[in-house]
Parts: sequence; structure tokens; C-alpha cells
Amino acid sequence: MPRSVNSVASRRRRKKIIKQAKGYFGARKNVYTVAKNAVEKALQYAYRDRKNKKRTFRNLWIARINAAVRQEGMNYSSFIHALKEKDVQLNRKVLADLAMNHPEDFSKIVAKVK
Repeated sequence: MPRSVNSVASRRRRKKIIKQAKGYFGARKNVYTVAKNAVEKALQYAYRDRKNKKRTFRNLWIARINAAVRQEGMNYSSFIHALKEKDVQLNRKVLADLAMNHPEDFSKIVAKVK
């Protein structure tokens, strides 16, 4: 009985990896075993950094809010505490956007919670 290897599926699987490795340097783009390792590692980094991106943006928003609030004579932690006390339902993303693009509106919010 002849040996069955299913070369169609094997080739498709290899082509998929090589296609994902397009743009990599040296052997990483065209040698299957090297490309496979590089793509697997890249996918691990992509998964990890999708989580880290959220953390990084939150840090950025906090830094922007802190800088804007200090110009108004408060610090970040007392400002956030005052927001919670006054039951202001604005998240950090919106507050940071207001602080950057609409400082007069942000000043009104700070004045309200002082």
C-alpha cells in the first residue's frame, strides 16, 4: 500500500507560517523552522502586549490628569477621592481628554469637586 503524506495540507501549513513571517530579517523570513519559532514568539508578544497596552494607557491618563490637577492646586489622589465623594461618573480616559483638549471644562470639574 502506498504511503499517504497529505502534502497539500503540509504545504499549506508551511506557507501560512512563511506568510506570517513576511518582513522578518534574514532566515527568519524564509527558513520554515526558524520562521516558525519567530512567528510563535511574535504571537506571544502580541498577546502579552494587548494586555500591557491597557496598563500603559491608564498610566498615561493618570499622568495627564495629575499634571492638570496640580495646576489647579490639588493633587491626583485627593482629586479622585473628591470625584468619588461627589459621585461624578467620569472615567480617567474622559478626564484626561478633557484635561488635554478642553482645559476650561476640566477647570470647572475641579472647581465643582473642591
